[in-house]
Amino acid sequence: MADKDKKNKKDRKPKLFKQIAQIYGFTYRDDKQLPFWLAGAFLLPIVVEVIVGLVFHWSVITWVFLTITCVMLGLLLATMTLTRRADAVGFRQLEGRPGAAISVLGNVSKAGFAFPQEPVWIDPKTKDMVWRGTGYNGIYLLGEGDPGRVAKAMDRQERAIKGVTAGSRIPVYRIMVGTGPGQVRLKNVRKAVIKQKSYTPLHHKHAWMDKIHGRTRFVLTKTELAVLNERLRTLQTKNGFGVPKGIDPTHPQKVSRRAMRGR
Repeated sequence: MADKDKKNKKDRKPKLFKQIAQIYGFTYRDDKQLPFWLAGAFLLPIVVEVIVGLVFHWSVITWVFLTITCVMLGLLLATMTLTRRADAVGFRQLEGRPGAAISVLGNVSKAGFAFPQEPVWIDPKTKDMVWRGTGYNGIYLLGEGDPGRVAKAMDRQERAIKGVTAGSRIPVYRIMVGTGPGQVRLKNVRKAVIKQKSYTPLHHKHAWMDKIHGRTRFVLTKTELAVLNERLRTLQTKNGFGVPKGIDPTHPQKVSRRAMRGR
């Protein structure tokens, strides 16, 4: 067992370095300033250490200990910088492509979020799309394309949703993805979804008390969310349609894996 563990650790190291090299290569192709940013991030704690050490006249032991610490901190900062700039490049490459929005949300698991890869509406000519997702705070409609056409499609979707959730007060949130006025940039889609909240009257049975604001927030139970998802799946099956040629919503564009995670 010990030999197997050592072998696994040795195998992991080359894979890690290979992955970092791939991320660097992917990012550098679009971001030529990357080496300077990485060098600056790595050297920053070391420069600060030298300045402080000269001012306070550290001992040799202190110099050695803090140099090791600052080198490790520099490596951490450089890694974080690489990650952030890789994310930025990934989002820039994704932005404007059909299906980009759902590729960011496809693996969101926080708070029970579920965003199926298949759109609930798509315009074969313009490739405008609408996706429907759910979470404990309600239902989400995510749209890409012309705001006017997408808004009308969302209206139809909301009427259909109310038809299968008749009598409920489940809120429906709309998020328009794009770069225009009132739209959410691709890099902010995940944050926009997670931050959506709906406040309801105090007597509502699904709500819990927000003591700070004296209001209640709408929250579905796990069982209620499962029932809702089943009803929406039935609605999708009933109103299903073919996906136009040239678009495969189950296979997003090949870009940075970190960007696809919506980090």
